[in-house]
Amino acid sequence: MAQYSETIQRVMELLGRLPGIGARTAERLAFYLLKAPDAEALALAEAIHDLKTKIHPCSICFNPTERDVCAICADQRRDRSIICVVEQPKDLLALESTGAYHGVYHVLMGAIDPLHGVEPEDLTIDSLLQRVSAGSVSEVILATNPTVAGDGTSLFIAERLARAGVKITRLARGLPAGGQIEYANKSILADAMNERRSV
Repeated sequence: MAQYSETIQRVMELLGRLPGIGARTAERLAFYLLKAPDAEALALAEAIHDLKTKIHPCSICFNPTERDVCAICADQRRDRSIICVVEQPKDLLALESTGAYHGVYHVLMGAIDPLHGVEPEDLTIDSLLQRVSAGSVSEVILATNPTVAGDGTSLFIAERLARAGVKITRLARGLPAGGQIEYANKSILADAMNERRSV
């Protein structure tokens, strides 16, 4: 039975590992890259290389950046007394797009989910606790996704911060239960941010 060459098979296999890419789409993408001008295909390869070599977590909030400190943490106009805790960088971007929030962020890089092997120590929770214990924080907004894992993560963080002497709030339930922050529209996110409540 005829098969593609080993190199094409390898590209298809690697593309097929990407989220949302099935075998047929991986095949189409591999042949698109094969037919594309060298400059276009190699520019993609270089961009992927740069993504893996130049991007790293912000030393303060863990948002991906090319510098030591991300643009939000470096912005002196931001209110550093309020930290909004999100699961992923895409959640940060969704909240930023509302224009309703002017504090700083902390990216957990996931949610506690023992069924999938994600424990508290796998996230950036300890770094968040250190930021709060430094003494300049007055409020922590728990903006995790309204899912079982997100709610569990918020509860865990709230319990760890209980004695820190800071106000702990959660996004208002303008967000649907089981939904994802990145898919909510701007008005829902703005309402959720403005109507946040104490935990």
